[in-house]
Amino acid sequence: MTHMDYEYTLLGSSMEDYRKRPLKPQVDDSPMSLFAVLEVKRDPLYLHRPWPRCTLGCGTSTLTCFRKVKLYSFLFGLAVMFLIVASYILTGDKKGLLLTPSPYHFSTVPNSGSGTGPYPFNVSSAKDYATVKLVVKNIASKVEFSTTRQLPEREALLHSEPHMFSVIPHKFLPNVKNPCWYEEHTGNISRDPYRTNLYARYSRRFRTVFEYLRKAFREHLYRRGGKYYRIRCLPYFYIIGQPKCGTTDLYDRLQLHPEVRFTTFKEPHWWTRKRFGIIRLSEGFHDRYPVEDYLDLFDLAAYQIQDNLMGNAHSGAPEQHNIIIGEASASTMWDNNAWAYFYDNSTEAEAEPPFLIQDFIHTLQPDARFIVMLRDPVERLYSDYLYFGITNKSAEDFQDKVSESLQLFEGCLTEYTMRSCVYNTTLNNAMPVRLQVGLYIVYILDWLTVYSREQILVLRLEDHASNRKYTMHKVFDFLNLGQLTEQKEAEITKSPASNTRRPADKNLGPMLPVTKEILRDFYTPFNKKLAKVLRNDSFRWDNHSELI
Repeated sequence: MTHMDYEYTLLGSSMEDYRKRPLKPQVDDSPMSLFAVLEVKRDPLYLHRPWPRCTLGCGTSTLTCFRKVKLYSFLFGLAVMFLIVASYILTGDKKGLLLTPSPYHFSTVPNSGSGTGPYPFNVSSAKDYATVKLVVKNIASKVEFSTTRQLPEREALLHSEPHMFSVIPHKFLPNVKNPCWYEEHTGNISRDPYRTNLYARYSRRFRTVFEYLRKAFREHLYRRGGKYYRIRCLPYFYIIGQPKCGTTDLYDRLQLHPEVRFTTFKEPHWWTRKRFGIIRLSEGFHDRYPVEDYLDLFDLAAYQIQDNLMGNAHSGAPEQHNIIIGEASASTMWDNNAWAYFYDNSTEAEAEPPFLIQDFIHTLQPDARFIVMLRDPVERLYSDYLYFGITNKSAEDFQDKVSESLQLFEGCLTEYTMRSCVYNTTLNNAMPVRLQVGLYIVYILDWLTVYSREQILVLRLEDHASNRKYTMHKVFDFLNLGQLTEQKEAEITKSPASNTRRPADKNLGPMLPVTKEILRDFYTPFNKKLAKVLRNDSFRWDNHSELI
């Protein structure tokens, strides 16, 4: 049994400090431009700048001095808030107030067109159409793929996340297919173990599950040598991407398999956002979700694994226990936006994240498996726009947003590499549609730097929609799942599709043909490289099929 000490620290900080310590981003003194790209420079003096002395006419009274400082700070805060709200109202920004500005100096994106800046084009006009086509052509001329990247040292990863690595052991239970272990429970066994779990606190619709877990906790404690231990598990496999590519449908079908369990809810987004204290970048920083909160999401499945384990132990059966746990967050494959706020990027050479999500997962789970579901990136982008858009959605508005985003991406490429721009947090926040999410090959190549091709199953939504039985069998084989009865297989493969397009969005119709043509040209070089790496020409999406 693994003895886990609950009295750990994060660089000398207590557990409560860990939850509350957002790393404050540096904000340049120059005005922020929405159409900005990354200049990876920090002001080293900013982080060490001492507080100014109290010289506001305070006299000899320290108390009076601090009162005046508080008053001036309050007035200054009101002024800043007024300016932000005024800017929000005047610009009509639909993304929300950006309370956590990027920690970089900003520069304006050069426009390759008329020089008037990246304003929406009317691509129905010959002039504007030619300009946008030129933008896409310029982007294509700068597309290059690197098959290698600078992998971080293990020590650097451990130093970056000491708390996480202190909780999860290097070895897992034998004769259990899913990665699980026992850790010592040193607290009062009658105390609520989920009292501080942030998922339970902020996710009201899942509080019922946590109520059950609270009641089941004590009966699942394992006692040995006068000590109590609790079972902990990580996922055996991850559904990692991409958004609007059918991950919800795959998740719903896999849940029906008798050997598969999932977290208490889909898309915990722990690896990409919650562990940094990010819900949405526009909302600012929240409390960090420690790894214990994430592990709690697997407890329901872990208890079933333990029940099977103990049942067979009593019967003397040494067989393998085949229940596996999955985790499905469509952001895991691509969303490394938090790096700009939390990782060291003090030199211009570090225009890319020093650590990626997969580096941390691989250090903990070198044998993990991953499922990726992709679709034609042109159609994915429009579906993404319809799903996440708020108001004034239309094919014409989508066309304008695509044109603006292409200009921003081209502007970034004038100064930085293609890969730097894909991971450019400022650019990603500025683009009105998420062009970068459809650049699948960039992310696939980076995942292949730490995991083998055999550990990553890449599927197409188009194939899944036309033959669910075929794709589900590929998934079952990939996860080494047992045989199903014909009745159970039919239940899994013939159920209606999940998370299809909403009726209101269907009524908006397809994107404009000219928008589709422009996006097709933009994504083509990336798709060709993806097809070559995966050795499957269907990932070129030459035979276009529109899914809803």
